[in-house]
Amino acid sequence: MTVHFHQGDLPDGLDLGPIVAVDSETMGLRYRRDALCVVQLSAGDGDAHVVRLNRRDYDCPNLKRVLTDPGVIKIFHYGRFDVAMFQLHLGVDTAPLFCTKIASKLARTYTDRHGLKDVVRELAGVDLSKAQQSSDWGAAQLSPEQLAYAASDVLHLHAVRERLIAMLEREGRMALAQACFDFLNTRARLDLAGWDEIDVFAHS
Repeated sequence: MTVHFHQGDLPDGLDLGPIVAVDSETMGLRYRRDALCVVQLSAGDGDAHVVRLNRRDYDCPNLKRVLTDPGVIKIFHYGRFDVAMFQLHLGVDTAPLFCTKIASKLARTYTDRHGLKDVVRELAGVDLSKAQQSSDWGAAQLSPEQLAYAASDVLHLHAVRERLIAMLEREGRMALAQACFDFLNTRARLDLAGWDEIDVFAHS
């Protein structure tokens, strides 16, 4: 594994290919209180690119180009949160995308364990460490442990996606999953508008 660290944006001319795994690190889980600090990406080649964002202006045109490129599929695990943070701080809708958490819930109906650690362990055979999950991602310098953690969250999503696609197709749920992925930007806008804890489809 090689971790490439970038300050502010991805470098000019970087080609990550047609399918890119994406994750983010923030100061917390509240949209308007907590800053978006880091975005990490992997092309599925064993390398990870970790971008420490400039929180003063979020001026990162190369990163935004990848997130919005219609020819690049972005893989997330629980993309709902990342997509909302990108809408709020970067001003972009991320598409097209594939969310492994949604796919897991539609395909792995034999379990209620759909967290990244559980999904990666079963489908990729890798035991992830979550020790740095709650560390200070707004720090002036990121530690080697933080960089390794950030990288680990995207390095295995390509393999997980392939396994989940096979399961979804076997169960006849691929089209349903795709419809859910296509809805994620709207779900994120609902979250940012105040309906994050309200199911607008519920009867009550």
